[in-house]
Amino acid sequence: MKRFLVIAALLAATAPAPAAFAQDNDRPAACRQVPLSRVLDTIGSRTPGRHLNTTMGDAGGRLAYFVQWQTPDGRVVVFVVDACSGQVIGRQ
Repeated sequence: MKRFLVIAALLAATAPAPAAFAQDNDRPAACRQVPLSRVLDTIGSRTPGRHLNTTMGDAGGRLAYFVQWQTPDGRVVVFVVDACSGQVIGRQ
């Protein structure tokens, strides 16, 4: 039993610490994503229309929602929303 504890302690001591930042040290490696429902509520409160589709991707090194939104006049706008903060960072 002592041998097992010694081995476990050695493995724990030599294990690398979890990375707090990504490779480039500019942004956190992971974030707690804002729920999509909150993102849609935010967009809906500012822009009349309806949600069509959402995908996720990278926007300038940030994890982002790409939300397709149809306005009452039929135009389709793509909102780019930072998935970590919930802020709209662009429109296409």
